[in-house]
Amino acid sequence: MIGPAYGQPISTAFARAGNEDRAALIGYLPAGFPSRDGCVRAMAAMVEAGVDLVEIGLPYSDPLIDGPTIQEAVNQALVGGTTTAVVLDTVCEVAGLGVPVLVMTYWNPVERYGFERFAADLAAAGGAGVITPDLTPEEAGPWLAACSEHGLDPVLLVAPSSTETRLRRISAACRGFVYAASTMGVTGSRTEVSPLARGLVERTRAVTDLPVAVGLGVSNGKQAAEVAGYADGVVVGSAFVRALLDASNEDAGIAAAAALAGELVTGVRHRA
Repeated sequence: MIGPAYGQPISTAFARAGNEDRAALIGYLPAGFPSRDGCVRAMAAMVEAGVDLVEIGLPYSDPLIDGPTIQEAVNQALVGGTTTAVVLDTVCEVAGLGVPVLVMTYWNPVERYGFERFAADLAAAGGAGVITPDLTPEEAGPWLAACSEHGLDPVLLVAPSSTETRLRRISAACRGFVYAASTMGVTGSRTEVSPLARGLVERTRAVTDLPVAVGLGVSNGKQAAEVAGYADGVVVGSAFVRALLDASNEDAGIAAAAALAGELVTGVRHRA
């Protein structure tokens, strides 16, 4: 694996979006889905349509917060032989598109790979940061140090149930942005975004100067515009996965993901 000359930092994407008076759009797909090459092609189509940051999932057999849509995609990726090495190679290819690339992963695969080695290899591949939904700040000390050593931005999650003390502690451990989970449930497209999301963003902004991005539940342009009205970033995952799952073939799925990205881009640029 030979990484790109450099990876784009997360801050550049949020700064660019802020200068354009809009929220940043973050798109997610698991590595190896719908295939190893198909994932890269889909990400490239999404970026061409206007996605600002790319979130690549590291497939894991026990996805705690993933709903049935992402679970199905992750299972396909695992059956197809997607390993951590494949994830890193995918990061390398997608980083060459010129947008910041993050890995979304549960902690167990990172610990098994060796967290210092993972940080070094991800940075070498051009990665910008890592989202770890099940890692608490109390247990993150050595990981945060490894991220700092290799120039990666660690991103942790806050939730509607987080107290002010908890929000401060989690936000202090983050770099790049804070990920605000709009609901206490699992991932998945919903008919409406949780009404708790706006309040969570406001409470998080009160304790940090970092951008706050909202994920879990956004699936169309209208919802993206709504969230963009109060958040700095909009994270979309299950809707992109569903576009690929429902397609008759890989090419059609990539075209559907690109079309969805275009709709979402329009939404974040015309915030409600």
